[in-house]
This record gives sequence, structure tokens and C-alpha cells, in this order.
Amino acid sequence: MKEVYAVGETQVPGGSSPPVILTWLPIIFIFIIFYFLLIRPQQKKQKELNEMISKLKKGDEVITTGGIYGTVINVKDKSVILKVDENVTIEFQKSAITYLKKG
Repeated sequence: MKEVYAVGETQVPGGSSPPVILTWLPIIFIFIIFYFLLIRPQQKKQKELNEMISKLKKGDEVITTGGIYGTVINVKDKSVILKVDENVTIEFQKSAITYLKKG
């Protein structure tokens, strides 16, 4: 006759598993680190960019995402017209403006 043994976890009398919060604590901690190191700075940068775009006015010197330097000659609702050279104007979406040259 063959003997069969049950294999499984046995509980030690008086022993208990750690609280659920301790198992989730490292994941929560990592999420908090990601928030303060990655997400929050990006949101701040996006807010500054949106503020800069909303304050564009005629005569501002800007740089587009494509690296084109130009001077704003007209601001519309969703676009700006830039003068990039003598007798050369190009219309860009406002979201294509990435940098406002200072002074």
C-alpha cells in the first residue's frame, strides 16, 4: 500500500502574516517618489509653457519645436504668424512654440 502525504503550508501556532499595509507600503512609496520626481515637475513645466503661449504678443522672438527662429507678427486664437526672414512668414499652431527668447 502506498502512503500519500499532504504537502502544503503549515501554520506555526501563534504565527501570523504581516499586515496588508506592509506589503503595499513599498509600492506606495515608489509611486510617491515617481510623483515628486517625474510627474509634478512635468506638470509645472507644462503650466509655465501654457502661460507663456497665452501671453504671446506681436514682436516677441520665439523658437518652434522644429527649431525655427522667428518674430511674432500676428496672434490668432489657435495659431501665430511668424516672420522668419525678409518677406517670409509662416503660420504655426501655438502649441509649436516652445521657447520665448528673452531680451
